[in-house]
Amino acid sequence: MKILVVLTSHDQLGNTGKKTGFWLEELAAPYFAFIDAGAHVTLASPKGGQPPLDPKSSEPDSQTDATRRFEGDVKAKTALAHTKRLADVSVDDFDAVFYPGGHGPLWDLAEDPLSISLIESAIAAGKPVAAVCHAPGVLRHVKTPAGEPLVRGKSVTGFSNTEEEAVQLTNIVPFLVEDMLKANGGNYSKGSDWQSYVVTDGLLITGQNPGSSEVTAHTLLKQLA
Repeated sequence: MKILVVLTSHDQLGNTGKKTGFWLEELAAPYFAFIDAGAHVTLASPKGGQPPLDPKSSEPDSQTDATRRFEGDVKAKTALAHTKRLADVSVDDFDAVFYPGGHGPLWDLAEDPLSISLIESAIAAGKPVAAVCHAPGVLRHVKTPAGEPLVRGKSVTGFSNTEEEAVQLTNIVPFLVEDMLKANGGNYSKGSDWQSYVVTDGLLITGQNPGSSEVTAHTLLKQLA
């Protein structure tokens, strides 16, 4: 069982002068869910190498058992420091694809032709694709073979407008995940803010927020089983 995890390479939070990137919990919890299930995990990003970590996800109140385990795991940290370039991976070599969130993906992965093609190829090959929190934003330009938005008519979730308002970034992000999914014809639903909420529709698995990351990963593993 081989799983490709795709991380952002984008580190600028709009024009604020602040840093962003991927959210540690949304990598750490799924990473260990996959590893503990016996999967072989490959990390990739548009630029390769060390992806930028959202500094807020390293703050004490954002830590979990999974993030602490990740920080203490030499193999995991080495894999993170040496992510493969997205251009150098093929979906043919994997059974599934997983996208952690953080705000970074809204700027790079949502617009990246290689990421878009990767998701389209995975779905066409019958391989599940999972994305959590802001990462459903990577589905923005993904199409079906008929040229329709992939999410049209599909049940999906992702970081909600109310959650974005709570972190005061509504006017900073290039687009709101909830609004985009709805605009593309997705049947968007959400749970309570910050509570675990995961939606599956065929090969597409989406989680609402950081608290959904582990369940999203286990849902992907169930599909693979």
